[in-house]
Amino acid sequence: MRVATVNIASGRDRRGRSADAAGLAAAVAGLTVDVLSVQELDIGQPRSHVDQPAVLAAAFGASAWRDVATVAGTPDPSASWRPLVPPTLRGPDDDRSGPRYGIGLFCRRPVRRWHVLGLPPGRARLPVPGPRTQEPRVVWFPDEPRAAVAAELDGLTVVGTHLSFAPHTAIAQLRRVRAWAARLPGPVLLAGDLNLAGPPAALVARGSRLVRGPTFPADRPRLQVDHLLALGRLSGRDPEIRALAIGDHRAVAVTVQRRGS
Repeated sequence: MRVATVNIASGRDRRGRSADAAGLAAAVAGLTVDVLSVQELDIGQPRSHVDQPAVLAAAFGASAWRDVATVAGTPDPSASWRPLVPPTLRGPDDDRSGPRYGIGLFCRRPVRRWHVLGLPPGRARLPVPGPRTQEPRVVWFPDEPRAAVAAELDGLTVVGTHLSFAPHTAIAQLRRVRAWAARLPGPVLLAGDLNLAGPPAALVARGSRLVRGPTFPADRPRLQVDHLLALGRLSGRDPEIRALAIGDHRAVAVTVQRRGS
């Protein structure tokens, strides 16, 4: 089974322009995988104008999919949004509209059962460039709640997530995901933007990295924060790190199988 993960940054390209439905579909057209974990998805946002999970599901040919919204409103430094606690799980038969924001998991294979885990935010704030004025300035972006979503497949459970930008919070969240995943049918593959660079992610998760190489930033990657971690008896082959037309991270893919099979 081939699995990929990518942070699409709400469908924005390198210049910050939001892709329309056709551009979003074209960006994932070359990902020939069975399961796709996606982070930073917009649902009915004024900045992107489309229901990104629905567009991706159609373009990807997902027979089963879920998006998990953790924020109602538009994430921005002014905190004009509100957290969704617990996070909302939506599939193809749910017509809830936005604006909302979160993660998604898209499967071309049948899913036996879905699970979702809410992850509380930390207190840290991220400095980001503020409005262009005569004086250079930054604004402080508050952390938002996070989530993990799991799809039980035949012989494998895939968990998709996007963890906090604050390393100490991301570590605490990853420990919670690890404990939660241990109660799901194994083996488990953890796929997502963990905001933890390199080996520490695998050490905290008590798993193994199936793909190694820098993924961020997409144009000149220096860090690997996007991971496919085996939590159980899984091996990987044909690893791939690929730049897409959208997002500020590179997509990561691998073919997994049970060890010994």
